[in-house]
Amino acid sequence: SMTMFTKTASSIISSPMLARGFAKAAASRSPLNTREGLRNAERVVIKVGTAVVSNSNGTLALSRMGALVEQIKELRAQGREVLLVSSGAVGLGRNLLGLSKESVSDPKNVVDRQACAAAGQGILANNYNSLFQSLNMKGAQVLITQADFTDPTKYNYLVGTLDRLAAMGTIPIINENDVVTGCSQLDVDGYSCFSDNDMLSALVASGAGASAVAMMTDVDGVFTKPPTEEGSERISVYTDSQDVEIGEKSTMGRGGMASKIEAAQTAARGGVSAIVANGSDMNNIERIFSGSDVGTLFPASERPSMIQNWLAQAAEPAGRVTIKATAMERLLRNQGAVKQLQMMDIVSVDGDFVAASPVEMQCPDGNVFGKGLVQVDSTDIEEGLGKKLMDSSVMCTTQMVLTEDAK
Repeated sequence: SMTMFTKTASSIISSPMLARGFAKAAASRSPLNTREGLRNAERVVIKVGTAVVSNSNGTLALSRMGALVEQIKELRAQGREVLLVSSGAVGLGRNLLGLSKESVSDPKNVVDRQACAAAGQGILANNYNSLFQSLNMKGAQVLITQADFTDPTKYNYLVGTLDRLAAMGTIPIINENDVVTGCSQLDVDGYSCFSDNDMLSALVASGAGASAVAMMTDVDGVFTKPPTEEGSERISVYTDSQDVEIGEKSTMGRGGMASKIEAAQTAARGGVSAIVANGSDMNNIERIFSGSDVGTLFPASERPSMIQNWLAQAAEPAGRVTIKATAMERLLRNQGAVKQLQMMDIVSVDGDFVAASPVEMQCPDGNVFGKGLVQVDSTDIEEGLGKKLMDSSVMCTTQMVLTEDAK
């Protein structure tokens, strides 16, 4: 309900569990934008794709899965907390149910994908749990949908649960719940905060206060062009000005190199160092967290506050507020010095929303330049503009984020 939304949007800021996770990450983050700094990462996310956990014929790649679990055991022995994001359920289910790759990969055939996810997720989780138990570790299945990020109540519960599991030394085994989403969220023009497990791992890492996320794939990192082409070179440290030629995406998985780059950049903006590396050799995980030059590093930016992270990464706008050009310029020049936006800074409001709802901020020409939480209802803004209550506070700058283009 919208009343619950109002309460929980604010609770994201003050949740003790979330604060603990972010404090842990902040304490270990100082030079985590370097490879040397990865040695100090205390809470890490490992993401493995379909190509890593299954063979080309759809069967489980048991040797690679075993090697992965051994690497996680080693990270735990070093005192690190580990969260695992694993694809592979749809491919395993497809193999079990005897369906073709072409059929399941068809975006119009959502129900078969959902059926495959249902059949394959149990196989995936059971194998992970057996491997974890054989090495005296514990796993816990966590299936996630878009709404678990966009809805602040669910988001608070999700990241609180992940934080608690990690703190207890249990390995969350995380995947998108394709049984109820069926990849259909990729095929609509609505709001979407993640489209595959690459982005899911980035959101999990930033939401759970991780220091780093390692995205393990079937190539040695990000290359200047597809690795099979002549003259292709691995990029050791990625910069936003990097020129990269993108090849084809994976077959049974949904993510290609473009999605990995976007996801890694999202993680980095959330204060998480991201590494794209080859999961065919699971020893790369140990190499990554010992500071070796493997894969491609996306250096972490300064970690945003919890509410700013949620606004930037997941919050679905409930409406839009048009800001005067002069107020927008003040914000862009020095957001830290501007404490709030007042009614005098507002031109108009679109949408019907309550206080503490996330809204888009746009300038008079229609360009959106940020998102923030409003302190009053949309009707109050309309009434305030009509009555010219110009000194009333509408938005606090500590509860807003500006787009990368606007900065």
